[in-house]
Parts: sequence; C-alpha cells; structure tokens
Amino acid sequence: MTQLNFSHPPPLSLYVHYPWCIQKCPYCDFNSHNAKDSDNEKAYVDAMLLQLEKTLPLIWGRPIRSIFFGGGTPSLFSEKEFKRFMSQARALLGFSGQIEVTLEANPGTVDYEKFAMFFDNGVNRLSMGIQSFDNEKLEALGRIHSSQDAKRAIDAARSAGFKNFNLDLMFALPNQTLEQAVADVEQVLEFESPHLSHYQLTLEPNTPFYRQPPVLPDDDLAWDMQLACQELIASAGYDHYEVSAYAQPAQRCLHNLNYWQFGDYLGIGAGAHGKITHAPNGEIFRTQMPASPGGYVETMLAEKNGRLTTIDHRELPFEFMLNTLRLQQGFALSLFEERTGLKLETIREKLSELEGLKLIECDQDYLRLTDKGKTYLNDVMSAFLSMTE
Repeated sequence: MTQLNFSHPPPLSLYVHYPWCIQKCPYCDFNSHNAKDSDNEKAYVDAMLLQLEKTLPLIWGRPIRSIFFGGGTPSLFSEKEFKRFMSQARALLGFSGQIEVTLEANPGTVDYEKFAMFFDNGVNRLSMGIQSFDNEKLEALGRIHSSQDAKRAIDAARSAGFKNFNLDLMFALPNQTLEQAVADVEQVLEFESPHLSHYQLTLEPNTPFYRQPPVLPDDDLAWDMQLACQELIASAGYDHYEVSAYAQPAQRCLHNLNYWQFGDYLGIGAGAHGKITHAPNGEIFRTQMPASPGGYVETMLAEKNGRLTTIDHRELPFEFMLNTLRLQQGFALSLFEERTGLKLETIREKLSELEGLKLIECDQDYLRLTDKGKTYLNDVMSAFLSMTE
C-alpha cells in the first residue's frame, strides 16, 4: 500500500449519535429507533463514554474543534444523562473555550426549560428541523410538530440564550407548488436565522416513502423551486457556501465545514461512523459502530470495538472530492495533499480532463466548479471513482 505523508493531522471533530425519536418520519433513512425503547438511556451513555475513552489513544494531544449531537432526536436527551455525558466528555477531551457544540432539535420536543438546560451545559448552537411552515405539508411528512410549534421553539431558543442556530427547510414536498415553496422561505427569513439549510426531499431506499411514493413535484418544477428559493435567500444577504447550506457573515457551521474539507471526526454512538488520520503511520482509518442501540451497548460493555478499517489510498481522491466539491467557492489545491497524504500529481491528469470539459476551473492553486460543473456535480465526483479500479 502507498505510504501517505502528512505534515500534520487535520482538524478533529466529535459526532455523537442519539438514536431515539418519538416517531420515525416516512422519508428518513437515518439510524433512528422508537423512543419507547429508550428506557436504558443510562447504559447507552455509559457505552458512549467507554467508547470515547477507548478511542483516546488514536487522538492524543489533538484538540476537538466541534461537537455535533445528531440522531434520532438528541433534544430528547434527559437532563441527568446529558449533564453526565458533557461533564465526563469535557474531562476526557479538554474542550477549548472556542469549541462549537451543536445539538439537533425537533420543535415538537423542546421548550424554554429544555433549551436553557442544553445552553447551560455547553451547547452553543442549535439545528432545528423545521422542514416547512405549512401544516398540511408537515402532516404529509409525518412530523410531530406544527407550524406554531416551530415558531414557538425558535422564540424559546432565543430566550434561552442561543444566538447561533440553523433552521432546516425542505422543498419539493408532496403536492407542493412553487408558491408554497417560496412562501416557506419567506417565512423562515423573517426569523433572521444565522444559518439555513435548504434541500430537496428525496426518496431514500428502505423508507415508507420509497416503498409507497407520494406525489412529488416533477424535476422541472423542483428546479424552478430551487432557483427561486436560492435567489430569495441570496437577496437576504446569506452566503451560499455549500450545496444546501447558507450562512450570514461569519456564521458558517464549523462542524460541517470540517466534513466538507475532509477533516477528521470521532463518531460515537449506535451506527456512528468516524474518520481518523494517524499521521505517524501514514494511514487514515474508518470506524463504524453497530447500528442497533442494544447491539452497540453490548459491544462496548463487552470490551469490544466497532469496525476499524484502513482506507485504501486509491479511494482517497474520490472520498476527498465527494466532500470538498460540495463547497460552492471551491478549495485550495494544497488541501488535497494536506488531507489525503497523496501528491497532487495523483489527480493532475483527471483535473485536466475535467477542465477540458469545462466542468471545473483551476485558477493557479485553487479549484472550483464551473456553473456547468455544479449542474453535473455527481458526474464530476464520479470521475474520481475510476481511480479505484
């Protein structure tokens, strides 16, 4: 195997998976389970802390840049167990004062007291799954909250002290019109959220929507929705910095940026994935935990590990591009060598080929997609798959 060379390891983040939801949405393919089975939350937190402790030798001396609590519905975390997790994780990792700590919240599971508890225990950024302000569309999506619940949750988060938060909004919903999609964006902009995520509903395998598809807008209408909403969000002063992410000045999500710049991350909890660069050995590892909460707990308490695999160097160009090409402004070519440990010459011929097709442009030491390349993003990414053959 080719020896990878790193001058220093990438930035490091922590992803924490909370696996339970009150009910699973019919479009969701995330690793989530019914909350009625969450009665042993303590054992689950015990297992996560044990996994974190066992992982420490792989990351000695490396500061944590950000933490992201995803799920599932992390806003269902009990106060006692959340406090315990944060206290012990802080002792193990030594959080810096500048760390970004994001927690996903379902508007139907939170109030002022819950937000205040999270804020008082180190969470300084929220990501709220609004999805739509149209009650008919929320019902079609299987959401447990109403439009009024969403508005109350946003006000409660601000009252509890949160200044930094993201609002998730979807478009191309069942039977949605262009006017309804635009109205959702107009409504969300009234809250002046520091960060917005705006993305199209897709039918993912192994979901109820995939097995029994609802009536969705056709591709042309979905494209019209995307363009109209992008224009509206841009006119409000948001920076469109990633395919579906928009931020007010200096409000980009550090955690997600670390993914998109092919940084490292620990993934703890049921089904969590991680990527760790071990610079001294010239290797990049992937970690994967058992998907079921019970299986995960049993694995950790039995002093076993999840799956640990070394990424083949031939897969690194595709994995790198799969993330970095999502950045709308592109990236410095030097980042390829820094994050993969490979020489730029490894992909030089492929870059020339894509440049000749006018899908990318390389301006001295910087690479960005052209407008044509953004339209054919999946094709540009797939071009690097051939390097694994």
